Amino acid sequence: MTYELIVVGGGPAGLAAALAAHEKGLKDILIIERDKELGGILNQCIHNGFGLQYFKEELTGPEYAGRFIKMLEGTGIEVMCDTMVLEVTQDKEIHCINPEKGYQVLSAKAIVLAMGCRERTRGAISIPGTRPAGVLTAGAAQRYVNMEGHMVGRKVIILGSGDIGLIMARRMVLEVMPYSGGLQRNIVQCLNDFNIPLYLSHTIIDIRGKERVNGVTIAKVGPDRKPIKGTEIDFDCDTVLLSVGLIPENELTRTAGIKVDPATNGVIVWENMETSAEGIFASGNVVHVHDLVDFVTGESQKAGRAAAEYVKLGSRSRQNAITVNEGEGVGFIVPQKIHREAMDAEIFFRPRRIFETSKIVVKDGDQIVAQLKRAHMAPGEMERVKLSRRLLDAIMSDEITVTAEEVEE
Repeated sequence: MTYELIVVGGGPAGLAAALAAHEKGLKDILIIERDKELGGILNQCIHNGFGLQYFKEELTGPEYAGRFIKMLEGTGIEVMCDTMVLEVTQDKEIHCINPEKGYQVLSAKAIVLAMGCRERTRGAISIPGTRPAGVLTAGAAQRYVNMEGHMVGRKVIILGSGDIGLIMARRMVLEVMPYSGGLQRNIVQCLNDFNIPLYLSHTIIDIRGKERVNGVTIAKVGPDRKPIKGTEIDFDCDTVLLSVGLIPENELTRTAGIKVDPATNGVIVWENMETSAEGIFASGNVVHVHDLVDFVTGESQKAGRAAAEYVKLGSRSRQNAITVNEGEGVGFIVPQKIHREAMDAEIFFRPRRIFETSKIVVKDGDQIVAQLKRAHMAPGEMERVKLSRRLLDAIMSDEITVTAEEVEE
């Protein structure tokens, strides 16, 4: 069976992409979701703070997802839940399986990849010690508590101060870096408001326990992130939650031969969210890990509209493209490519470190294309730069570089 558009993933990215494509005139759209219901990670995020930018009101995760699920009514967009996608090909074929229909091979004129991301586990960071029960990722604990009603522990230590770790905080949080990786509002609401200690530049060097975790040893780390001898502290606990980073879910992408950026582990995309494979688009956390679901929605709507344009008009020219490079102070850049005929382009990047009074500079060789002042920048929050059609016309070479620079007051 052939669809105009197949969206892989029924979370916030997939829902927004499918609805945007429908608004642009596509009628034959399928969303494939591996869980038993739509909504993705939002279903376990029962805290508020979602939708402030997109809906201009504060919602919980399920409420935010519910708004988009409600929008599907009357659109004719087909949904296939409890379905695992096994393979995506550059010929735009989807190999998938579910209990009801078994193994299927579906075709599409365009595809949007919206698989989201996954958590890094203990094995990824090689924490020494025994392997008792009670060591979980923060996201797994969030699902157990919020969706399945299981208490994961009572004396909890969390390693990592990303947003999921902050939201799940109950006792203390350790962070190997000298700054928190979460949004400032989560630091205030989840730690400061409850007097929960945050140990910066610390990590877990040992986990103890036979059947169940009964304690950990932490230590201060130096600039090389290695433990400093003599700074060890022992703590009793029954649970260790790991909030040590998210990884874009791109096994299907790599198998399809679509290019992935080693800096983000996400899909390399053009400003319209098209990947290296013509007619296959990507959006959301499969491209780069976002701070806010509102940003995921905006990016995914762009992907859905571009997919509809591709189905109707074909691919844009990839000749004389503008390559976007990360310069000093910039961790990664998205998008990595810009079409010359683009009406505008929005560039996302994450700073490498904390900047106080600073500026973002976009350069075409030695020529400054754009310059934006910032009072503060931190790795925990994405920065955005919008290049208008006028600024794109001013770019003479085939490469631009984005840098983050401190400004002397």
